[in-house]
Amino acid sequence: QVQLVESGGGLVQAGGSLRLSCAASGSIFSFDAMGWYRQAPGKQRELVARITGGGTTNYADSVKDRFTISRDIAKNTVYLRMNSLKPEDTAVYYCNADLRLGRSGQTLSNYWGQGTQVTVSS
Repeated sequence: QVQLVESGGGLVQAGGSLRLSCAASGSIFSFDAMGWYRQAPGKQRELVARITGGGTTNYADSVKDRFTISRDIAKNTVYLRMNSLKPEDTAVYYCNADLRLGRSGQTLSNYWGQGTQVTVSS
């Protein structure tokens, strides 16, 4: 059974930093892409940042130059370094992953983590 376990959320003052981690566990052959989405109260879930197994990244315009996504392929783990945090970054952050399962990675499935709260005070 595949699980995505997130950590690193919390409360921080505006201008501060946090690092989120998401580790995928289970019978994983490899990952095609992993990323972070967020959902603020009353708003739709939105993409924050995403990285492929090959290292290609994309970011929401609102976080470019402030957030950095990275991955550890051997650990099936993705990180999100968040600098210069703003109150509008307050949201529940969800890890998402496109994982290849099976002995030869023949099965591609999408998974979500349980979410971690990030609160930025002004």
